[in-house]
Amino acid sequence: MLRRLEVHAAESVAYLNRALVRLQDIWEEIGIPEEQRLQRTNDVHKHIKGLLDLMIAEEEELKKRVLKSIESCRKELSILYSELQMAPFEEDGCSMLQMEKNCRTHLEVMKEHKKQRMEELKGLVVKDRELCDVMCTTPFCINQDSVPSLTQLESYRAYVDDLTKEKEHRRKEFVSIKKEIIVCMDDLEQQPETSFETDVICEDEEAFCLSNDNIAALKLLLGQLQNRKAENELLCSGYRTKIQELWERLQIPQEDREIFSEHMINTKKRNMEAVQTYLLIYNFK
Repeated sequence: MLRRLEVHAAESVAYLNRALVRLQDIWEEIGIPEEQRLQRTNDVHKHIKGLLDLMIAEEEELKKRVLKSIESCRKELSILYSELQMAPFEEDGCSMLQMEKNCRTHLEVMKEHKKQRMEELKGLVVKDRELCDVMCTTPFCINQDSVPSLTQLESYRAYVDDLTKEKEHRRKEFVSIKKEIIVCMDDLEQQPETSFETDVICEDEEAFCLSNDNIAALKLLLGQLQNRKAENELLCSGYRTKIQELWERLQIPQEDREIFSEHMINTKKRNMEAVQTYLLIYNFK
C-alpha cells in the first residue's frame, strides 16, 4: 500500500512539472513577458496549494468527526457495559474508520441487549403482579428502573414459574374443596352464613384470592361441615335403628315402611327432621 502511494505521489509531481513546462511553452508562444509568466506561475502554485490545503482541511475535519464518533460510541458503550454487567469489547490492529464502524455496530448490539432485558423484565413484573393479586404474595424484589443482570432475570423467571405452578396447585385444591363444601352444605341444607362462605360458594372461581390463609380457612370450613354431617349421620343412624325396632314391635306393614324409605336412606336436614318427628309421634301414641 505504501509503495502504491509513493508511485501516485511521484506521478502527481511529474504531471505537475509537465503541466508547468507546457504552460511556460504556451505563454512563450503567446508572447507573454517573463515577468508576467513568473506571476502566472506563482498564481498556479497558489491555486494548487489552495486546493491541497482545502483538501487537507476537509480530511482533517473528517478525522475529527471520526474520532468524535469513536469517543461518543465508547462513552455509550462504557455505560452499557456497566448496566449490562458485561466485559468491554476489545479492539486491536484496525484502522480508525474500521474502529468507528466496529464501535457503532457493537453499540447497536448492546442497545438491543438492553432493550430485550428491559422488555423481559417488564413482562415478568406484569406476570408477578397478577400472581401476587391472586395469591396475596409479596412481589419479587428487583429494581425495575435499572437493567437486570442475566442472573437476576434467570432468578426472576424461575420465581414466576414456581409461583405459576403454585397458583395452579392452589386453584385445583380450591376447586376440589369447594365442590366438597357445596356437597356438604347441600346435604346439611345449609346456606352460607358468613361473607367468606358466600365468597366460596357464589364468587367466580377466578376471582377468589388463593392466599395461604384462605386455603387454610377453606380446609377448616370443610372439616367443620364434614364433622357436622358425620354427627347428623350418626344421630340419624340411631333414629333409624329405633324406627326399625318400632316397626318390628308394632308390625308396621311393608308398604307403610316403603313410604318412609327416603328418610331411612338420606341424611339431609329434612330427612333428619322427618325421622325425629316420626319417633315423637309414635312415642306419643
